[in-house]
Amino acid sequence: MEKKATRESYGEALVQLAEKRSDLVVLDADLAAATKTGIFKKAYPDRFFDCGIAEANMMGVAAGIATTGKLVFASTFAMFAAGRAYEIIRNSIGYPHLNVKIGATHAGISVGEDGATHQCNEDIALMRTIPGMTVINPADDVEAKAAVMAMADFEGPTYMRFGRLAAPIFNDKDTYKFELGKGVTLRDGDDVTIVATGLMVAEALTAADTLRSEGVNARVINIHTIKPIDRDIIIKAAKETGRIVTVEEHSIIGGLGSAVCDVVCEACPVPVTKIGVMDTFGHSGPAPKLLEEFGLCAENIINVTKKFIGK
Repeated sequence: MEKKATRESYGEALVQLAEKRSDLVVLDADLAAATKTGIFKKAYPDRFFDCGIAEANMMGVAAGIATTGKLVFASTFAMFAAGRAYEIIRNSIGYPHLNVKIGATHAGISVGEDGATHQCNEDIALMRTIPGMTVINPADDVEAKAAVMAMADFEGPTYMRFGRLAAPIFNDKDTYKFELGKGVTLRDGDDVTIVATGLMVAEALTAADTLRSEGVNARVINIHTIKPIDRDIIIKAAKETGRIVTVEEHSIIGGLGSAVCDVVCEACPVPVTKIGVMDTFGHSGPAPKLLEEFGLCAENIINVTKKFIGK
């Protein structure tokens, strides 16, 4: 299966978007080569602004530009966007509900050798708490590009999470349609539901196929919009399968698992178990090895799911 990092998809999508939107402006914080906004810079240098290593200031600049009616994308690593610039995002973008799109790359454990200081496993939790903030975590190249296009037409602050590691491309570019706030059922099943997001969706699909060969029919749901989350698809899964496993390349605190539990506890209480980063910091190492070490792989999803349902 072909693989591609969603950060590359993001950079390419910005160029495609610029062809349609003359009002598009892109900002970066001295990381254009890594965030892939450099692709946009090369194609449209007059609409690209490097704000330097000053992420909080960049978010303030983005807010100001948005008040003029421009469509502005502000990009840096997730650790610096959600972490370092949190207050400015909250007060200058979220509070006035400005139309700023935050493109946060290098999220999660798969940042790899850059280590714990750069492996942001808290960003979804932080962004979910900002009133009116939309949070998007695409799973592959096709979904990432479609999300960028959809968010350009959406009015309001948006946090989009992209990865450094190449991810398998499983969506069909000719048929895929991104719908804000709508989950996607990728495998049907009635024994258990696996709800995954981002890089973990492909791992969930692999796990579900193996589980099926062992007699466990696992439903797989891709949640690309973590806020607002698709309540209907989660409630339906809870009622029909009775158990839910959530999988995310993020802390188990405040991310996808917490969002799913909020829905389930309120509308259809069923057992839920979370797979993610277990209240710990990461460390340096090759991304594939780290994912395996932290249980963010198909093998661990299989083992946890079988134990969870008692098989």
